Amino acid sequence: MDRLVYTALSGLRAKMQGQATIANNIANASTIGYRADRVTFDRMVLSGSALETRSVATEEVKDFERRAGTIMQTARPLDIAVTSDSWIAVQAKDGTEAYTRRGDLSVSPSGVLETGDGFPVMGSGGPITVPPFQAITIAGDGTVSIVPPGGDPLAPIAIDRVKLASATGSRTVKGLDNLLHVEGGGALPGDLEARVQSGALEQSNVNLTEALVDMIENQRSYEVQANLLKEAKSMDETAASLMRLPG
Repeated sequence: MDRLVYTALSGLRAKMQGQATIANNIANASTIGYRADRVTFDRMVLSGSALETRSVATEEVKDFERRAGTIMQTARPLDIAVTSDSWIAVQAKDGTEAYTRRGDLSVSPSGVLETGDGFPVMGSGGPITVPPFQAITIAGDGTVSIVPPGGDPLAPIAIDRVKLASATGSRTVKGLDNLLHVEGGGALPGDLEARVQSGALEQSNVNLTEALVDMIENQRSYEVQANLLKEAKSMDETAASLMRLPG
């Protein structure tokens, strides 16, 4: 009986986590460069009289959908969309190098080139710092060029190059900060063949229709697990009544 209860409770917990994941995907359907989290379930291991589950670290997402999102034109000079299977290197909150597909860049008041969610963009020697300019462009290979105040618009000056990294062959995980991290720490190698499209942004790869269908299916599965728990309770009460001796 205990094993049946463990099975029902673990199923309920998994479905609740799945519902939270789907809801998070729907909430980020309009987030630039967002990669949808996948709903996956841990393998159950029977040990003694209890069921144990393998779980992931709380700062990591179990898995995510790596397909690219749709590229939309914006005509904004600091918007870039990675057209290859590479990632934009940024500095995470803990100071380590991480990676994103979010290309809505801007220059902060301190002169640092940042993504739309505030992560500094990495260049050849660390975060890219942009000097005062009257015009700025990003070339197809990620080179950032500016026209200084009073400078010749026909002679822009290259100041750095956005680091574009390839995750091919490396074990990576998605953090709760929506950034890609190298599993166990470290940094990805730069991809010199990677290209970006200036004046465009990669949209979220969340398919709202699929997400809504998944939510309905997940809710129905939750109800099945809840009914299984009720059945276990009913069976336990029946067994207990049979064991009672007449007074």
